[in-house]
Amino acid sequence: MTAKPPVPPFTRETATQKVRLAEDAWNSRDPARVVQVYTEDTRWRNRAEFPVGRDRVQQFLARKWARELDYRLIKELWIHEGHRIAVRFAYEWHDDSGHWFRSYGNENWEFNELGLMQRRFASINDLPIAEQDRKFFWPLGRRPDDHPGLSELGL
Repeated sequence: MTAKPPVPPFTRETATQKVRLAEDAWNSRDPARVVQVYTEDTRWRNRAEFPVGRDRVQQFLARKWARELDYRLIKELWIHEGHRIAVRFAYEWHDDSGHWFRSYGNENWEFNELGLMQRRFASINDLPIAEQDRKFFWPLGRRPDDHPGLSELGL
């Protein structure tokens, strides 16, 4: 397996970098790209789903982004220690009927010595929002460096 720097143990700087790399990958909405940073036997909890392994995670992500349209995500480091990182996040998306949502949550991540994520536990809540209440405005893909983060947006 190839290392995915930064690798543990994390400093504040390297944990922040790891969070931004994860945000960038998820904003690509490319399941094949996203799963490359997880171990082959990665274990997840995402809402009521518990995928195990890269293949299952890739299938999960493909279903997710087929349902959550115009997905835009912001992640923020909460805390780190050793080989673990906790983040908070919010993302905006709409369904195929045009109803907008902002989903809020927390993730706990655990990495192996190569910097691959072996465990991801997510807790997520969805808030219906009016389209005019959206806060995440950038072209689909990577969030621009000058776009406010969660704290700056008051989220």
